[in-house]
Amino acid sequence: MSNVVIVGGGAAGMAAAIAAAGIGHEVHLYEKNEKLGKKVYITGKGRCNVTNACDMETMLQNVVTNPRFLYSSFYGFTNQDIMDLLERNGCPLKTERGNRVFPVSDKSSDVISALSRQMRDLNVDVHLHSEVKDLLVEDGHCVGIRLKKNNTKVFSDAMIVATGGMSYQATGSTGDGYDFAKECGHTVTELSPALVPFEAAEDDVRSLQGVSLRNIEAVIYDGKKELYREFGEMLFTHFGVSGPVLLSASSYVAKAIRKRPLKLLINLKPALTEEQLDTRILRDFEGFLNKQFKNSLAHLLPSKMIPVVIARSGISPDKKVNEITRQERAALVSVLKQFQVTLTGLRDYKEAIITQGGISVKEINPTTMESKKVSGLYFAGEVLDLDALTGGYNLQIAWSTGWAAGKAAAEKIQ
Repeated sequence: MSNVVIVGGGAAGMAAAIAAAGIGHEVHLYEKNEKLGKKVYITGKGRCNVTNACDMETMLQNVVTNPRFLYSSFYGFTNQDIMDLLERNGCPLKTERGNRVFPVSDKSSDVISALSRQMRDLNVDVHLHSEVKDLLVEDGHCVGIRLKKNNTKVFSDAMIVATGGMSYQATGSTGDGYDFAKECGHTVTELSPALVPFEAAEDDVRSLQGVSLRNIEAVIYDGKKELYREFGEMLFTHFGVSGPVLLSASSYVAKAIRKRPLKLLINLKPALTEEQLDTRILRDFEGFLNKQFKNSLAHLLPSKMIPVVIARSGISPDKKVNEITRQERAALVSVLKQFQVTLTGLRDYKEAIITQGGISVKEINPTTMESKKVSGLYFAGEVLDLDALTGGYNLQIAWSTGWAAGKAAAEKIQ
C-alpha cells in the first residue's frame, strides 16, 4: 500500500489526512506537540469559529491575499463540506452573527475530537512528539522526512507540509515549513503578523485602556492615501488599539506600517453629519446650561473618554456650558468626527491570529497544492501566502487547501 506522510497536525494537516486516507492510502501524520490541533483549540477564544456560512463568492471576497488561487480548492471542499464532516462525526454546529459557525457546545475541543474520530476510523497513524528536522529530496522528488529524534528517516510516496505560520508560537507554529520550502528552492514572501492589534504613539490613547466602542468608522491613511475604511467595533488597549475593525485593518496595512507610522481617524458618530452632531450637542447642552462643560457629555461619550475629548477640543473643562461659543462647538464636533491616532506599528506574532506572507503561490499548483519545483511535495494551510479576514475564513483556507492536497497526493500515487 502506498503511503502519504503529513507534517503538522493542525486544521490543514488533519483535513489532508482524512482526504488521503479516505481514498485508501496508509497515512502517517507527524506532529511535534503533545496533541493535535493545538492552534484550533484556542481559535475563536476557545470556541473555534469553524468556518463562515456565506456563499463561496463571499468567502473569496473575504480573502485578503491571493483569493484567485483559492478558487479551485474552495469549490472542491466548501464550507458546507467541513460542516457536514464535523456533524457526521458528532460535533453539531450553529450559525451566529455574521454567519460565523461554531460548535453548539462552544468548545473547540469538540471540533478536534470529531476530526480525530474520523482519522481513527480511517486508520490514520498519528505520531505525536515527533518533530521533523528536514525533508528528503532526491532528483527533484520528495521521498520522505528526517525526524529530529535520532535523525530517523521516514520514506513516503507523497509528502504534505502543513506546519502553519508564525502566529501563536506557543502552539508550535515557529516557521518550520518556510525553512523546508526554502531548502527545496521555494520563494517565501515577506512575513508579517496579521489580524493583530496596533501600537499607538499618543499617551491619551493608551489612557483609554478598556474602552470599547461600537458603530464607529475607522479610516487609515498613509500620508494622503487612504488604505482602509470600515465600520464596526474597536477597543482601546494599554498599548494602542484593537477590536474587530482594527484587526482586519492590520491585514491591509501591514506592508505600509513597516515603512512609517500611519494615521488612524476614528469617526465616533458616523451616523450623523457635522450639522446633525452639532444639533445633537446643542440639545444635550440644554439640560446642562449652568453646569461645567466636563459634566455635560455623559449622554455622548463613555465616561473614560470625556476628559480626553475635552482636552483635544481645547475647551476649558470648567467653562459653563452656556458660555461655549459656536467655534468651540465646531472644535468639539471635529474631535468627535476625526479622533486622530498615530499608529506606530503592529504587535508581534504572539498576539497575531495569523501570519501574512508565506510560500509563493506562483510556485504551487492551485488545483492540487503540489509544488511546481519538487514533485511529490504538497503544501497546505497557513504556510502558504494566503490570508483572510476574521469570521471563519482563515480556517476555511486550511480545510480547503488541506483537503485538496490530501486528495491530490493520494490520487497521484493511486
